[in-house]
Amino acid sequence: MTELEKIEYAKSFIDKLANGINPLNDESIPENDIVNNVRLSRCFFYVSDILRQVIDNGGITTSIPIRKSKQSFRLTEEERAKISISKMPLSVSEISKYLNSLINLETTNKITANTINNWLLESGFLEISAQPNGKNRKIPTSYGRDIGIFTEERNSQYGKYIAVLYNEQAQQFIYDNIDAIIALKNEK
Repeated sequence: MTELEKIEYAKSFIDKLANGINPLNDESIPENDIVNNVRLSRCFFYVSDILRQVIDNGGITTSIPIRKSKQSFRLTEEERAKISISKMPLSVSEISKYLNSLINLETTNKITANTINNWLLESGFLEISAQPNGKNRKIPTSYGRDIGIFTEERNSQYGKYIAVLYNEQAQQFIYDNIDAIIALKNEK
């Protein structure tokens, strides 16, 4: 058996596993079997595609191209024009996810909730507050409340917690100051 035939044979096993079929006897693998886990299945499909590329290349592996470095987060004028304010209050994580949905992630680094929070802390809109349980949390200062940052008690599967939320005015404030937020991150 040649190397290329071995690769094709291995690929056939991976393909069957990805599709929930036992490659040894061609029977369906039970639904609750670990092999049918979605994450594993995606991994099998990924490996299968790599093996297909090697087979298409005659069994020769090529080096993976070096990724071009991405630029720091920034919004073009066109991306800025797409920004819309949510009527519902958002968390800083939701705001960062929304901003990241506007950019080309292949060429631009994401903005994180921490980046936004750090700027809000540095600018005096959030502060660190020691909690009775010994942990610290970020809460709005009076300046933060003035621009629309507020807290709300919520319930989760782990119990009650305090969410820091941003109303329409606070969201607009963050979007208006995005260049300053990024500048602070780049300084550090």
